[in-house]
Amino acid sequence: MKTEFDYQIYKLSNTFYQIFTTHEYPELLNKESRPYNCLLLQTKYDYFICIPFRTNIRHKDAFHFSKSKRSQCNKSGLDYSKCVILDNNTYMACLEDNAIVDTDEYAEVVTNINEIAEEVNKYIDTYISHIENKNVLHSAEFERRYRYSTLKYFHKELGIQKN
Repeated sequence: MKTEFDYQIYKLSNTFYQIFTTHEYPELLNKESRPYNCLLLQTKYDYFICIPFRTNIRHKDAFHFSKSKRSQCNKSGLDYSKCVILDNNTYMACLEDNAIVDTDEYAEVVTNINEIAEEVNKYIDTYISHIENKNVLHSAEFERRYRYSTLKYFHKELGIQKN
């Protein structure tokens, strides 16, 4: 199947973290010593999805690596719950293209890019449908999946209308 979207590996810049401070946006991943590397997807025209690479992911809302060296010791993967939604114009300057990821993890991303795109879009679309009262999840299900999600910070970019 042909990929019908763009993807690259980037990292969020210091400028991004100056705008999105840990104090105001506690669910965003931020380590003082290093920015997170992300898979940047553009599957829709309105925004970009920045999915962080993580060493340990203990929930199902992620793409878990299975063939990489790191995944043999940890539950590494791409964490959908911690994705950042970037507006085409506003925050694209907050990316740096000098991100480096393990070769085996990159190969696994390339091999599974369509699955990753489908899963992250489903995760985001389910959130939007719930927030807009179109397909409301049971409160326990919503809490389990989205309590620690970063999507609550990006309603404008996602086009969510306030009720």
